Amino acid sequence: MKNIGEAAAESGVSAKMIRHYESIGLVDAQRAANNYRTYGKDEVAVLRFIRHARALGFPLEDVRRLLDLWRDRNRASAEVKRLALDHVAALEAKADSLRAMATSLRHLAAHCHGDARPDCPIIAELEKKD
Repeated sequence: MKNIGEAAAESGVSAKMIRHYESIGLVDAQRAANNYRTYGKDEVAVLRFIRHARALGFPLEDVRRLLDLWRDRNRASAEVKRLALDHVAALEAKADSLRAMATSLRHLAAHCHGDARPDCPIIAELEKKD
């Protein structure tokens, strides 16, 4: 059994995040006689799984569902694939939105004189009322 620091080092998840994941029910820690958290190889494997899923940008609710599917050896891979493709679509939509923001800012910056004058289309755009 490992203490939280050892589990953090082995899994690549900070002790703070381990505590958070425990508080929301993603990982279960055992409690030693002194009431300290302890983690076995299964818990460390769960932490690694969570770290990898989060590194791919999965939101916590999807991580929870992926963990359930990972633990279910009778799962249909179609559900895993659907979750992944839904996430890809969300990432692509976010990337499109970021590209549109970059294009808008690039346009505003191109029209800003960038000199000692106070007038600036960037500031003018930011102060607009909706």
